[in-house]
Amino acid sequence: MHANAANMNKVIYPELSYQVTGLLFKVHNELGRYRNEKQYADCLEEVLKENKIFYKREKALKRSFTGEKNNRNIPDFIIEDKIIIDAKAKRLITKDDYFQMKRYLVSCGKKLGIIVNFRQKYLTPRRVINSEIKNL
Repeated sequence: MHANAANMNKVIYPELSYQVTGLLFKVHNELGRYRNEKQYADCLEEVLKENKIFYKREKALKRSFTGEKNNRNIPDFIIEDKIIIDAKAKRLITKDDYFQMKRYLVSCGKKLGIIVNFRQKYLTPRRVINSEIKNL
């Protein structure tokens, strides 16, 4: 098997994740890098609608343990009930951003999250994998 083919087999939700990543680049190209997170999310919501991709925006995840207060985990988008998107507009992505995404993934039992920082000159969406989920 060719090396790229082997890597393709390891990519989680390859068609959907590549399509969504392309839409993230479209948003970045359209709005540039000096907007706020809500503006990027609004634009992303429009392109998701245009491309007929099912999503939930800012929907609170169910409580992940007894005693947890409601509305503790609210990701920006859940795409096709598979991929969590966290839109940022800040200088740098931090460990706290990764921890937040891991929290989202574990709380809702999803395998793949993408953190996207629209403030960057060159967009580099970051894939975060929930290693607790073994099979899809």
